[in-house]
Amino acid sequence: MANTIGQNIILLWLVWYFIETPQQILKGWKNILSFNFNYFSIPLLFKTLFSYWHQYRWYYPRGFDIGQYLEVFFSNLISRILGAIIRIFMIIFGIIIETLIFIIGIILIIIWLMMPALIVLTIFKGINLIF
Repeated sequence: MANTIGQNIILLWLVWYFIETPQQILKGWKNILSFNFNYFSIPLLFKTLFSYWHQYRWYYPRGFDIGQYLEVFFSNLISRILGAIIRIFMIIFGIIIETLIFIIGIILIIIWLMMPALIVLTIFKGINLIF
């Protein structure tokens, strides 16, 4: 009877360690990646790439004055260019952070799966050092 319980505990631990926990790690990793993607609003930044910066825009005058028309045109152009530059930097920064989170997730899942073997190897290495 005791032998059967021991086998079940070992089997339960193996299922927990190598199946259930990696699934939970992957689920959490997916949530963090999704959160980061939405935190930096990458799809929205792409949609509004050439929008005015903070909605700073100037309106054309009613009368015909070429100087005022050019001033308004270039002011709006500068506002759009400034908005595009800042949005591009935010998109790049968000993608860099997303990539780092992805790489860290891969490293953590590999470490988790290798940990039992590393523990056994370090125990044997310690025993060899003692004797």
